[in-house]
Amino acid sequence: MTEQKRPAPAEIRAFRADNPKMRERDIAARLKISEAALVAAETDISVTRIDGSATKLLERVERLGEVMALSRNESAVHEKIGVFENIKAGMQSAIVLGENIDLRIFPSRWEHGFAVSKKDGDQERLSLQYFDKAGNAVHKVHLRPNSNVEAYHAIVAELKLEEQSQEFVEAEISNAADDATDVSRDELRDNWSKLTDTHEFFGMLKRLKIGRQAAIRSVGDDYAWKLDNAATAEMMHASVKSGLPIMCFVANNGIVQIHSGPIFNVQAMGPWINIMDPTFHLHLRQDHIAETWAVRKPTKDGHVTSLEAYNADGEMIIQFFGKRQDGVGERTEWREIIESLPRAANVAA
Repeated sequence: MTEQKRPAPAEIRAFRADNPKMRERDIAARLKISEAALVAAETDISVTRIDGSATKLLERVERLGEVMALSRNESAVHEKIGVFENIKAGMQSAIVLGENIDLRIFPSRWEHGFAVSKKDGDQERLSLQYFDKAGNAVHKVHLRPNSNVEAYHAIVAELKLEEQSQEFVEAEISNAADDATDVSRDELRDNWSKLTDTHEFFGMLKRLKIGRQAAIRSVGDDYAWKLDNAATAEMMHASVKSGLPIMCFVANNGIVQIHSGPIFNVQAMGPWINIMDPTFHLHLRQDHIAETWAVRKPTKDGHVTSLEAYNADGEMIIQFFGKRQDGVGERTEWREIIESLPRAANVAA
């Protein structure tokens, strides 16, 4: 059997026109192309190629006013409505600490940018969309009714590339396996016990050369215990009922997007569990969750507990904390919710 021939841009557009209700990611998957290739096929029609630099976006995006910031991975979509503000840009990392839009950005992972115009009836929907070199979506900025459209067009003109090709060639991203390690459980527990801040956790994993899920599985249930995969939805409903403010993190190769605050409207729809609040939308594929863990990390303010969901490849889909400030201990209500969640059936109570 011969390998499927890669569709030309005109063929991509034709398939899209024939399937107007199909989601973009589903079209890309059906055609065996990246989402960036799907977008690029519309260049010079409804798409303009722009500089893919995160830094150049951050230098300009505040001019847009209120927007919707969207970051996603294969299993979770995180949408926040607000203004890009309190921006601190850097070559290795950048942060946005706005009242509603809270991001941790890794600029070296951003590669391709597109300005996209879509017709929705009589309305024109405008966005800036960014992808990594493999064509995976990193971040999208969608204009809202109150956005500054004039500023948007000025930004597109400033960032427009000379090369406006409809072709898109994906490049490989190497994902070096990090779970192979000979670190002992005692060494892992010793290092874990000496944490003083949750931000030290990644550095500990890197130093010990152990993957996150491997560490969680082996550290012991005083630090991490496996939950039933229905726990995420149960935690959401319990947080709504209690009015407890939470933090919700969704990450991909180039960004982490964060919600901090209470949640109000949780709805299930097919395999999705959704939060549909005025300035925060979350869409999570529950059927993609292979493992769910409660994870406890020591800090100078006492231990801090997270809920973490992983896919079948061992990648973290989503992470939740109770909202807290540095220098203040974790909320008792959050601990009570996490400790009351159902444990995995094959784990002794």
